[in-house]
Amino acid sequence: MTDPSASSAGPLGVLPSGRFSGREAFQQLVRNAITTAAREGWSEIFISDANFHDWPLGEREVVDALQDWARSGRRFTMLAGAYDDVIRRHARFVRWRGTWDHIITCRRSPAADPLDLPSALWSPQWVMHRLDPERCVGVTGGEPDRRVLLRETLNEWVRSKSAPGFPASTLGL
Repeated sequence: MTDPSASSAGPLGVLPSGRFSGREAFQQLVRNAITTAAREGWSEIFISDANFHDWPLGEREVVDALQDWARSGRRFTMLAGAYDDVIRRHARFVRWRGTWDHIITCRRSPAADPLDLPSALWSPQWVMHRLDPERCVGVTGGEPDRRVLLRETLNEWVRSKSAPGFPASTLGL
């Protein structure tokens, strides 16, 4: 069952805290988080998923919000097992990524079990962690303990379980 606060929190509403369930609720949370990041000027966004297949990254609304958010001094980190789905499914996002390469770090962990790689959106203000990516079930919140624990997990993946990936340009020399 979907937590009503998760699905009903509009782009201008407060980001929810608690459980969420369902693909539509998950995708709306991503939209709302990116819109909130742009509106509130979050300094950093970190997204992680095995392949970003379910994420609404290619939607005009999401890319427009990322464009509004992006500026010097901001950081965007992305961690995936593979970026094939991102390239195939999210063309607008791929173009945005090329434009803002100087603030974006992309890491990949191709040997990782897709169920082990965290499916999450982290910021200094709020986090969303999909505990069961297949059923789109997870938790959200802004509690310091939740944010610190998720960031430590993501940092460990970046530090010891991943390598650079998803270049901004595929042009060779």
